[in-house]
Amino acid sequence: MKTAILFVVMLLVLIIPHEWGHMTVARWCGVKIKEFSVGMGPLIFKKQKGDTQYSVRMLPLGGYCAMEGEEEAVDSPTSYSSKTNGQKAAILLAGVTMNVIIAVAAVTIALCLTGVADNSISSVVDGSPAQIAGLQAGDVIVAIDGNKTNSWEAVVEGISSYKEGSTLEVTYERDGKTGTASVVPEYSEENGSYMIGIAAGYTKNFWKCVKYGPVTTWELNKAMLEGFRSLFTGAVSADDVAGPVGLVKVVDSVASYGAAPYLMLLALVSLNLALFNVLPIPGLDGGKLFFILLKIISGGRINDDMEYKATLVGMAILLTLFVLITVNDVMNIFGK
Repeated sequence: MKTAILFVVMLLVLIIPHEWGHMTVARWCGVKIKEFSVGMGPLIFKKQKGDTQYSVRMLPLGGYCAMEGEEEAVDSPTSYSSKTNGQKAAILLAGVTMNVIIAVAAVTIALCLTGVADNSISSVVDGSPAQIAGLQAGDVIVAIDGNKTNSWEAVVEGISSYKEGSTLEVTYERDGKTGTASVVPEYSEENGSYMIGIAAGYTKNFWKCVKYGPVTTWELNKAMLEGFRSLFTGAVSADDVAGPVGLVKVVDSVASYGAAPYLMLLALVSLNLALFNVLPIPGLDGGKLFFILLKIISGGRINDDMEYKATLVGMAILLTLFVLITVNDVMNIFGK
């Protein structure tokens, strides 16, 4: 039951802001919103407010923001089809932008729970170069060879800059006093770099967590893109690709480790959703953006009817892909 609730909450956190982004920017551009729906399929609840029907539907696997003139041209100043290409692009990109914001927010909250590595020392390995040089747990490394180290990344970079046969002059603060230690790093074959035998301290300072939220999100994004590259090069099996059903299993595994891993998973899924949505596939936001570009390049030779037909094909492909991934998920869960 807990897993089901966490799964639905994750989907809602991904869906509602995405569609809200579309709706908000569309309204800024003067577009009439016919329906704002959370979920797909049979209607459970609806409420009319002004021109917009707010709906909750049975399947929490998506949602939509139905705009006037979105599927076909409507001769009205409040229709999507009457807006400029720039306004249309802004409306389409709003959903993806919200997914990126959700990812950054989730990562930042996770960092507030776990803390971020700073330039302090939490522990020193016995017999290590750091201990031999006199460094202790609790010391704050403020510079290496005269270069300021205001973060753990800077500390690692300073240690990595070591040249064989020299020493590192490590400036540290201890009990309000400044000291210097001459350290000779040792090369670690396992890690492929020089190390001095210290572990980072962690801080839950709110502003530092806010600062590192976008940075960590970008690193998560790079890891995700590398995963996609590995999928296409064959380094990762297609069996490792998960859809909504497979995500339930992942949520169950991750949630057992606490809130922070769950939030990091939410951020990763949100980034995946953002990337998937900007792909130039008819039926997706990226497909609509692609057709805006085609219409500009073709000088109007690509019309709305062509886009509509391409969208039908794209939706059929996406539905087929969804079914195949779901079957793969079920087979992975229950065994082939």
